[in-house]
Amino acid sequence: MDRKKVTIPHLHAKKQRGEPITMITAYDYPGALAVDEAGVDLTLVGDSLGMVVLGYESTVPVTMEEMLMHCAAVKRGTQYAHIVGDMPFLSYQIDVKEAVRNAGRFLKESGADSVKLEGGTEMAATVKAIVAAGIPVMGHIGLTPQSVSKLGGYRVQGKTHSAARKLLEDALALQAAGAYAIVLETTPERVSEFVSKQLSIPTIGIGAGVGCDGQVLVFHDLLGYFDRFSPRHNKRYANLRPIIVEAVKQYVQEVSTRAFPTADNSFTIDDAEFEAFASEASDIAQSRRLSVPLSNEREREREKER
Repeated sequence: MDRKKVTIPHLHAKKQRGEPITMITAYDYPGALAVDEAGVDLTLVGDSLGMVVLGYESTVPVTMEEMLMHCAAVKRGTQYAHIVGDMPFLSYQIDVKEAVRNAGRFLKESGADSVKLEGGTEMAATVKAIVAAGIPVMGHIGLTPQSVSKLGGYRVQGKTHSAARKLLEDALALQAAGAYAIVLETTPERVSEFVSKQLSIPTIGIGAGVGCDGQVLVFHDLLGYFDRFSPRHNKRYANLRPIIVEAVKQYVQEVSTRAFPTADNSFTIDDAEFEAFASEASDIAQSRRLSVPLSNEREREREKER
């Protein structure tokens, strides 16, 4: 069956049919090509790039310019997946007008299909304004990494009855504001499933159990490419970092011993052409040596004496 570009109605139809939705992060052109070929529904250009690509300690330092650049690269490598641009810290929290403007930049400048922002009830008015401007919004509640200092670390959210109720209230508020989907991060499995069943829009879980309408993982975590830490919710489907390190070690060893490059990796020149070049080049080099300024010759003599 021919693949078609994934749209929001397509995602809603999958929820209605009970078909799980797949989402994964990507941050560059080759990564986007790979995940799009693999058949994911959504590609999230997440602000997690700050940690797994740019080396920041958290997602907080990530800027709009960094997000737009990476999102544009992903767009160039994507044909079918729905691209979600992650709005970075302070790009939507200051005021609603700035939030709408920055959300619009994701669509206009980087080619994203929608944006994602963190927060529940307190962000409902912002979500509503962005949606009213014609920009689709994915919500994100539970563990919200941009607010990790406020939350006291990377902790499971919704573990008490009051916290679970707040999670449901946040989800319903985002749905009422016009969000087309919601990420539930690091929440108890039963709570996530219960919340998902109360919504008409899809939930995408990360560390939220199998009861969500879809799942998302970070590209580098899934592939074992980033080893500073591995979250409990992650599953490694490959372990690329040791393979990469070993390949580079082999390259270093072969270059050091002149085993690389070989004739297969090199280019040739006709013998007659090379002989003509070598003869002419020798004459040029000789004339250049004879025309070296006296001051340079004296400097060389001083260097020899030293």
